[in-house]
Amino acid sequence: MNKIDVYNTYSQFLKDKYGERVYKLPIKLPLTCPNRDGLLGTGGCIYCGEEGGSFENLSEDLTVKSQLLKNKDYIGSRYNAKKFIAYFQNYTNTYMELAKFKKYIKEAIIDDIVGISISTRPDCINDEYLEFLEEIQDEYEIDITVELGLQTVNYKTLEKLNRGHTLAEYIDSCIRIKKYNLRNCTHLILNLPWDDTRDVVESAKLISSLGVEEIKLHSLYIVKNTELGSMYMNGDIELISRDDYIERVIEFLQYLSPDIVVQRLLGRAPKESVLFENWGESWWKIRDMIVQNMNDRGINQGDKFDYLNGKGLKRFL
Repeated sequence: MNKIDVYNTYSQFLKDKYGERVYKLPIKLPLTCPNRDGLLGTGGCIYCGEEGGSFENLSEDLTVKSQLLKNKDYIGSRYNAKKFIAYFQNYTNTYMELAKFKKYIKEAIIDDIVGISISTRPDCINDEYLEFLEEIQDEYEIDITVELGLQTVNYKTLEKLNRGHTLAEYIDSCIRIKKYNLRNCTHLILNLPWDDTRDVVESAKLISSLGVEEIKLHSLYIVKNTELGSMYMNGDIELISRDDYIERVIEFLQYLSPDIVVQRLLGRAPKESVLFENWGESWWKIRDMIVQNMNDRGINQGDKFDYLNGKGLKRFL
């Protein structure tokens, strides 16, 4: 971890690994999810809008290569960027026939792509898909990260969210991803209405114990025309305050292994489609509050990472 930072930032990780800034190029595919199309459920997660959890994407009618080239040209010229990660972002990007999945992944291997990130669900991880990704990683010498939407370790909350999977599927997917030498980035929402600080701490502990390489934290935003949106408008749920969210993030980071890379601390959404987002403040402003708070209190990621490898035996060692 960079000693300048109070947590292990993704930007610094990429600079250290590739020698310069690296930018993600989003890819949108014509996809759905197994708890939308009736296989595991219908309606999808209660917080998920029609964009499938992403925005600022190009049309799914464009080929993968066309989307990458267009985004690469724009981001490359705007930020003077030379290295990129192809990011399969919306919905569940392993929820398709294996042959089609292979085709999409191979299309993403173009000049200046140093990595591929694939957003998916814990119940859509399979050895055949992972074996192929490992072959691609080895053949083209690019880093492949599987981004898993877990959101919470509270199995009762997972049911309320209509996630369609339990904690067992997440643990299984983590074990399988590691077996094929791929990176794992787990997504969590730290201010779900049914969770408390104990759930936040247990999330950090479980992720650390499974050897996850990266995490992405989201502050819950509520999208219009969703079940969660209706619950919010009807007063059926209560959200924690901004300051309480800051405390949850700080507590989470203290229990998180210092080796885990933190991609982000908050989420964001298009203003025109949300009912609630980041307490009406800029995400970067709240992030800076978290960092300043940790600096002022002398807190760093991993300060409470002392619970693995037989904590009950420490007095004898």
